[in-house]
Amino acid sequence: MDLFSVALGVNPMCGMEFEWFNFLENSHSWQNKKGVEPTPLTPGMFGYSLLRMNQTREFFNAIQDEMLQFGVPIEGLHTETGPGVYEAAIAFCDALTQADRAILFKTGTKEIGARFGIMPSFMAKWNAALPGCSGHIHQSLSDGKKNLFADAKGRHGMSKVFESYLAGQVAHLMEFAPMLWPTINSYKRLVDGFWAPVKPTWGLDNRTASFRVISGSPKSTRLETRCPGADVNPYLAMAAVIAAGLDGVEKGMKLTAPPIYGTNGGAENIPRAPRTLIETTRNFQQSKVARDWLGDTFVDHFAATREWEWRQWLDGVTDWELKRYFEII
Repeated sequence: MDLFSVALGVNPMCGMEFEWFNFLENSHSWQNKKGVEPTPLTPGMFGYSLLRMNQTREFFNAIQDEMLQFGVPIEGLHTETGPGVYEAAIAFCDALTQADRAILFKTGTKEIGARFGIMPSFMAKWNAALPGCSGHIHQSLSDGKKNLFADAKGRHGMSKVFESYLAGQVAHLMEFAPMLWPTINSYKRLVDGFWAPVKPTWGLDNRTASFRVISGSPKSTRLETRCPGADVNPYLAMAAVIAAGLDGVEKGMKLTAPPIYGTNGGAENIPRAPRTLIETTRNFQQSKVARDWLGDTFVDHFAATREWEWRQWLDGVTDWELKRYFEII
């Protein structure tokens, strides 16, 4: 992150939001169940429910209080839509500190949960019938004194820097896709018609777009990149979005694509994201932008790890295959 700052004289600022499911399991019960049919912490589809929060208030309070002792201030914590789902927003700060906070949050939540007989999971999509878990990244650029994204006279309140940063993400972010969707399961979350965006689109306060422009006060104006899932490595995901954005700033890219409207209106002719890890990994491996910002050594090594993950998946025999083929073939 510091290298990005030195290169362009800006300081990337970030904030992460995580959604995750919580289950009444521990490592022994989960092993005994052979990895199927976990018991959710609470039943039903209760987003923003005070009733469901109160049912597990000790766990809920422990996350808020003990994360603060870790140096991880939580700005928001509430239930989300789905059985046993929580969502947390981590306080905005410089990108590297935010990545530290985000990884501590994921680890700390698991450790706190174990104390209450609860197993949190940041898996992107554990059940095909339920919503997936996101890992949204809010971003802006600072010169140390002010938010460089804000311009009251700019188009939609966006500065030229903001427009170029957004244009960079629209143009390049799919080349960094394995850093945002790093597992086999990541791509099960990318389902058309759900809240997880599947195309490189942008919109004005539009949650169906991959890139949500939030234009408010000079302090709060920012970009929310909504593509990543909760299964990300925060360091790599932030490096990816910042590299794509700063490439746009460095090159003075113009934001020519129009914003989408409503529920993906205007996105009909935009190609969707690939559906598999191996496709995005090959694109990443061939990306000149990724190699320029992250270096050949990292790109080759990380691509090799994702290819290994894909080979492990190819060798696996799933319950889907057993249910589909065991009897009838």
